[in-house]
Amino acid sequence: DATLLFCFFLIIQTITFPALRCNCSTAECEKTGSQCETDGACMASTSFIDGREQHIRLCITRDNLVPPGQPFYCLSAKGLLNIHCCYTNYCNNIDLKVPSGECFILMPPLLSCGSWGPVELVAVIAGPLFLLCLLLLMGAFLYQYHQRAYSHRQRLEVEDPSCDTLYMTKDRTLQDLIYDLSTSGSGSGLPLFVQRTVARTIVLQEIIGKGRFGEVWRGRWRGGDVAVKIFSSREERSWFREAEIYQTIMLRHENILGFIAADNKDNGTWTQLWLVSDYHEHGSLFDYLNRYSVNIEGMIKLALSAASGLAHLHMEILGTQGKPGIAHRDLKSKNILVKKNCTCAIADLGLAVRHDSATDTIDIAPNQRVGTKRYMAPEVLDETINMRHFDSFKCADIYALGLVYWEITRRCNSGGIHEEYQLPYYDLVPSDPTIEEMRKLVCDQKLRPNIPNWWQSYEALRVMGKIMRECWYANGAARLTALRIKKSLSQLSIEEDLKV
Repeated sequence: DATLLFCFFLIIQTITFPALRCNCSTAECEKTGSQCETDGACMASTSFIDGREQHIRLCITRDNLVPPGQPFYCLSAKGLLNIHCCYTNYCNNIDLKVPSGECFILMPPLLSCGSWGPVELVAVIAGPLFLLCLLLLMGAFLYQYHQRAYSHRQRLEVEDPSCDTLYMTKDRTLQDLIYDLSTSGSGSGLPLFVQRTVARTIVLQEIIGKGRFGEVWRGRWRGGDVAVKIFSSREERSWFREAEIYQTIMLRHENILGFIAADNKDNGTWTQLWLVSDYHEHGSLFDYLNRYSVNIEGMIKLALSAASGLAHLHMEILGTQGKPGIAHRDLKSKNILVKKNCTCAIADLGLAVRHDSATDTIDIAPNQRVGTKRYMAPEVLDETINMRHFDSFKCADIYALGLVYWEITRRCNSGGIHEEYQLPYYDLVPSDPTIEEMRKLVCDQKLRPNIPNWWQSYEALRVMGKIMRECWYANGAARLTALRIKKSLSQLSIEEDLKV
């Protein structure tokens, strides 16, 4: 049993070799003569990236050698990554080749082809019987210890053993991998092993945005663009929450940002938390509307696709492979991306909440005032929202969607007329309003963004204005649902004879 052998070796190593010395090729090791010491294992790896082999040697600490017998850090990927872990001084002074695939399969590092000779195997297996009994007890203890010590940010999901057959061959694209996984029925994203393999071979190109969480970069993976959201280490809870929501079963939808991978990268000084997703060159809806006006067809495409994404997010799908209802809680034009086909994809799910209909509970204890002040619904501003009722959160999303529709419709070019881009309430509050300023405006004075009279001259603009008003009711229960908005806009596109 590979797990038992692995645990046995760790015990022997702890007794005999308190400090394992390894060769090291990283920049941090230059001061120590290209050597390092560890309580875990020596590692040598060869990767095949962009047609070139890259060789790395380094130390792996014992708390990273999990799970026992088949540590994540010692897994290889056929045709892309060959990793060899060993447990004697300077044993990683070898040059590995990326194999063609005959003998090389994903297996525990102790049993990899050519790692151990017959003498070593006999020495390990032929131990006294009483040590085997001790091994069982110690193995259980070590496993529990490492499970407790293993950071929760690396437990986004339990790796499915079936992913051992999902090889990362050179001609395999992200679209291929995502298609394979989405057709398997889970719809919850790539397995953890594949996510980490993808994330660690991405080359960052340029920074494309900043926020309170950190930065967003455009990256390249096998000739394709991806977006990499890099969280600062103090935003670990936000990173973990967003990755967790994106991996909800059956969440994948054409109008919700496509999630690819989550990973954490520790360079010894600080930890970077990565969230990898589809890249959309138009950027956010806020950026898009600042740059371009839209015609009636473009307006309806943006509005309908945003409603479709929100309807899918809000919808509960029952069944063994079902999906819980999810409320966004920070919907705004900066958190909606515009795809190449000029439709919307809802993004930034870090503040979202999920509803468990079986117990009628919400999966986190939410803050009553969360999100962006300018887009907060009246019941959020005055703290009268019913926190125990999931529909309350959906109604708050609808209010924010109405404000996004106002931003889109202002930029619609009808009869040669369109207005410059502005944020909602731009003429009534400062650029960074306080909660109290928004509460007085929205709750006490009951003001809403202005809907110009000339919109009545065009059927599409008139319908959009009507939808906005029905999203902005002070009583959340009276507002439209995302599904009702989607149906109304679908009917409008038919009446306007548009191909959306």
